[in-house]
Amino acid sequence: MDHSPKTAQTAAQPLTSRPGTTPLAGQIRVPGDKSISHRALMFGALADGETRITGLLEGEDVLRTADAMRALGADVTQLGAGQWHVRGQGRGRLQEPKDVLDMGNSGTAARLICGILASHPIFAVLTGDGSLRSRPMKRVTDPLSGIGARFAGRAGGRLPLAIEGTATPTPLVYRLPVASAQVKSAILLAGLNAEGETVVEEPEATRDHTENMLRHFGATVSVEVQGHGRVVRLVGKPRLTAADIVVPGDPSSAAFPIIAVLIVPGSAVTIDNVGLNPLRTGLFTTLQEMGADLTVANERIEGGEPVGDLIIRAGALQAVEVPRSRVPSMVDEFPVLAVAAAFASGTSRFRGLSELRVKESDRLTATAALLSVNGVSVEIEGDDLVIHGSGGKPPAGGGKVETHMDHRIAMSALVLGLGTAAPVTVDDAAFIETSFPHFADLMRGLGADIVSA
Repeated sequence: MDHSPKTAQTAAQPLTSRPGTTPLAGQIRVPGDKSISHRALMFGALADGETRITGLLEGEDVLRTADAMRALGADVTQLGAGQWHVRGQGRGRLQEPKDVLDMGNSGTAARLICGILASHPIFAVLTGDGSLRSRPMKRVTDPLSGIGARFAGRAGGRLPLAIEGTATPTPLVYRLPVASAQVKSAILLAGLNAEGETVVEEPEATRDHTENMLRHFGATVSVEVQGHGRVVRLVGKPRLTAADIVVPGDPSSAAFPIIAVLIVPGSAVTIDNVGLNPLRTGLFTTLQEMGADLTVANERIEGGEPVGDLIIRAGALQAVEVPRSRVPSMVDEFPVLAVAAAFASGTSRFRGLSELRVKESDRLTATAALLSVNGVSVEIEGDDLVIHGSGGKPPAGGGKVETHMDHRIAMSALVLGLGTAAPVTVDDAAFIETSFPHFADLMRGLGADIVSA
């Protein structure tokens, strides 16, 4: 099977989801965690020896990372579905790529690779698709310039971006102006080749997969909790040694079938092997506050990450207020949480969603639009999203949603259509493959009615 990422713009793939006549039911696994998959390939390339990866997400975003690591000199091989081997170059020994690195739609890959390249004495150029080229990179390139790297890009540091790394990186002490796991990770990756200690202060705790994986590969990382935030310290120039990785199911991907089950009456589904990192489970906490019937079974540790099986049953939902402090632990899940709020009793408010404005699309605006065009009363107040729930009655539906090349907007809209009175259509579902291969097929297997528009 060809797992190469697409090299050209794919034709639009409109889909329609229709309210079903039967509940959703079954036992499934969702694709591997995208954040961990990206990092597994990157750390494998930076380590001495051969890293074996099980459960790697084979969506287009991650395949772009695999190609980039090959271009930088690592031997990256797929042995079977989700089974990959990476023979690394060793820390500080990546090679200069012979061509432009095309990161497709992946902001995570682009920003983290900026960190890797910044402290290697090589030249590289990053580009991406139309969506990625529109996203700001200065939040990464500004601090990385402080280690001695040089960047030249379009306005706002946007791609295409030329990077000239430094042979003598200066360790940074940097306080993030906005909580961002991507910026934190880029700085830590750059700090691997710097003498001394790299320090990142974050105002709110963000996902810590980079810190966990650094330790897994042999680096010394310490974390100090300060209020809602943390101070992360990395000792530079560690020996990184190959280490096997088991990638758990992505909680951000699990969010879509979870919400679908909650809004389709009578549904009950089990999702096996989902990552339960406490800095990624804000959605699960929020849903339980809404009264969702969501329980965790068979909790365990795999590859240094907590994992469990989720059991979800449909039921009445109550409105919820999500505090700003919870945003980093569920930043990707707000579009589909908004779908759940549309079915709840009462008015929900999600606070402090400024980060959603710089995702694959302006997700804050796109989320409000996907609800509004389908008859849900919604407002944006500053950086807050306010949703007036239907009290358990199906919202009208019947709208066509503009996805803006954003996979999460597309999936959220398709989930919405499973519970509305009239079908919901998305203008393009092609980009779902970047993070959730075969999403529509998996949902159909549970009983969802999703068809070509």
